[in-house]
Amino acid sequence: MEICLVRHGETDWNKLGKLQGHTDIRLNSKGIILANACADYLRESSYELIITSPLKRAKQTAQIISERNHIPIIEMSQFIERSYGDAEGLTQEERITKYPDLKYPNQESREFLLERVMLGLQKIQSEQDVKKLILVAHGAVINTILAVISNNEIGSGKTVLANACISTIRFAEGNWHILNYNQVNHLVINEFSP
Repeated sequence: MEICLVRHGETDWNKLGKLQGHTDIRLNSKGIILANACADYLRESSYELIITSPLKRAKQTAQIISERNHIPIIEMSQFIERSYGDAEGLTQEERITKYPDLKYPNQESREFLLERVMLGLQKIQSEQDVKKLILVAHGAVINTILAVISNNEIGSGKTVLANACISTIRFAEGNWHILNYNQVNHLVINEFSP
């Protein structure tokens, strides 16, 4: 099985540097352009299914890819973004001022995030009879997957994922392997086109 991990396109909160978490923000106009660039790039790749987080920014990205490539979509709550509790809606500067220890009240723990995301990955393996699929999700979710597969060489705390970046993982010989991550070459030509 091969999974193309797509981070959602840009939102206004991404642009402003605000932490989104579970706050349900839509794509902005640039985010729609970025999602279309992903759709164009994935056009000839024979993906059979799209799985998406239920949050609007991921669903919109998934819908654009789906419509352009005629791929069915299902939602899985296991891939919703990490909840950042009371820090959601704050910029980095505001977070550092308000929570200098970076411990945000009511934030979802890394352990719980890791458990639900990896259970979601196992569920995909056991329930989906496809060889190639696209998973549209969020920075913390994708970085968690990359961190687990790479034994923390990349991913959480080490890799800043661009909006609409693509990372690819493959399950072979009993293990997940990272084929590439944080790929943005597909965005260069189309990023600012109308």
